[in-house]
Amino acid sequence: MARDKPEAAAEAEATPELSYREQLDFLNPIAQPLASRKLTRKLLKCIRKATKHKQIRRGVKEVQKFINKGEKGITVLAGDTLPIDVYCHLPIMCEDRSLPYAYVPSRMDLGAAAGSKRPTCAIMIKPHEEYQEAYDECLEEVLALPMPL
Repeated sequence: MARDKPEAAAEAEATPELSYREQLDFLNPIAQPLASRKLTRKLLKCIRKATKHKQIRRGVKEVQKFINKGEKGITVLAGDTLPIDVYCHLPIMCEDRSLPYAYVPSRMDLGAAAGSKRPTCAIMIKPHEEYQEAYDECLEEVLALPMPL
């Protein structure tokens, strides 16, 4: 058992990371509005900062619970999650409560930005004074994205 772990880690390191353009091939049809490459980097950076201050909500159940409670923040969803039924209700909940949301191409990157080895489908970034400038910049760009019909 203990011997399997280093081999698995070596295999994970050997697999090349996909570029932004390659990740777009795995997107769901509902992944709108999709963050640009630049905005994706900003969102992931903001998630890393928020994780240090414990200001994120990670996972579909937790994000859904805090949206229902009326918590404010930016919801970031992974565009390559299958099946879609897992989280297709979250954008509707965000729209009903006027919360900004955006899709990023990879759930692996989303999980890694949150400091987890596991991929995650949904993250809510809460505002905090320590990274307010980065948060406001992300919020402004997410609000500028064209909303789906």
